[in-house]
Amino acid sequence: MMNRRQMLGMGATGAALVSAQAWGKTTNMGLPEAAVMDSPLTQPPAMPATGRDYNPVVTLNGWTLPFRMNNGVKEFHLVAEPVERELAEGMTAYLWGYNGQSTGPTIEAVEGDRVRIYVTNKLPEHTSVHWHGLILPSGMDGVGGLSHPAIPPGKTYIYEFDLVKSGTFMYHPHADEMVQMAMGMMGFFIVHPKDPAFMPVDRDFLIMFNAFDIDPGSYVPKIMTMTDFNLWCWNSRLFPNIDPLVVSKGDRVRVRAGNLTMTNHPLHMHGYDFEVTCTDGGWVRPEARWPEVTVDIPVGGMRAYEFTADHLGDWAIHCHKSHHTMNAMGHDVPTFIGVDKARVSRKIRLLQPEYMPMGTAGMADMGEMSMELPDNTVPMMTGWGPYGPLEMGGMFSVVKVREGISAGDYADPGWYENPPGTEAYEWTGELPDFHARTSPATQTPSAPSGGHGSHTNTTTKG
Repeated sequence: MMNRRQMLGMGATGAALVSAQAWGKTTNMGLPEAAVMDSPLTQPPAMPATGRDYNPVVTLNGWTLPFRMNNGVKEFHLVAEPVERELAEGMTAYLWGYNGQSTGPTIEAVEGDRVRIYVTNKLPEHTSVHWHGLILPSGMDGVGGLSHPAIPPGKTYIYEFDLVKSGTFMYHPHADEMVQMAMGMMGFFIVHPKDPAFMPVDRDFLIMFNAFDIDPGSYVPKIMTMTDFNLWCWNSRLFPNIDPLVVSKGDRVRVRAGNLTMTNHPLHMHGYDFEVTCTDGGWVRPEARWPEVTVDIPVGGMRAYEFTADHLGDWAIHCHKSHHTMNAMGHDVPTFIGVDKARVSRKIRLLQPEYMPMGTAGMADMGEMSMELPDNTVPMMTGWGPYGPLEMGGMFSVVKVREGISAGDYADPGWYENPPGTEAYEWTGELPDFHARTSPATQTPSAPSGGHGSHTNTTTKG
């Protein structure tokens, strides 16, 4: 008879993964099966069915790679290969990734585990895997030509090492690195503390910053772009098709963000202050933390922050570089603010009746336009909320805090309905009856939102 952990562990793999039976057949029989994911949606957390216990992470629009135990060693199988990734509805990119996806699947293990990772190369050129931030033997570090020979096409190499510290780490190639990372090859490596009581949280989310330069109508990224990317992604996904972060009121929440783009990203979250609790180097001591509402993630860096979900609502979370919250097509558009384009528009419509002038009063009208787009692209400003267009794109999502969401539920609860007196409104000359300083509905929440009680800032941020 299976226990609860075993049943959850099997169920979390989902229909798109290799079946539990297939994994069982390969135990102690050589190369593990290579699980594949074909869905771009966030997959349920993969509960550990064997080995040390831990609270699994949730990769936004991603998944966790299954493992098998072989004589006390956790074995994983990564396959480097060309993939098709749906960046957003109506736009597909031809990328390189792992096990059917870009970004690659998250690897999860526990401090003290020994891991054996089989890496099969199905790319047209050699590759390697660097385990970014992990402490391991030099020969396992994955720098092609330095640590070991690069992995030729069609070959499988084995990386094997002990996990000597917990934290948030990444993996990516260190062979033809510029090309392969520009094509989407990267993923998370999470090492949980061996003591489940150390730094516990209820919900643990992963966001990988990556970027592509893909012209409208094309499918393959420009690999020589240095900084002028036009698609700023989380886990190779664009708003409005980045899934929300769904939490229950009162949950302790951790957000881990890794940056493998070529620029920094100030990650800003509305409605809360939080504390950075982990960096590339490890966990931050309580006395070294301070409250933030924005944390800057450097190139090649990782930060994790935590907060307690005290404030109900739909709260924006996004990169605070404004051009990173829009999609393609807009970077070379001239500024026409204040320019009367009526006469020239009439002349253009004689030849092209569907022509629509843009930008005379700003670019917000793009959010409402239903203009025809080139093939395989998405609008520069897009997404709809309960009150109209959101005028966002790229690195943007929503943290949805609700009452009574069960522990394993990450389904989108829909839009939040603001209680009377808690929503901005048009002034018409007098105040409505509900507007009173003594009304509980109009009061700012007083509970501290993060920091294990280390600060008492009660202001709701925006």
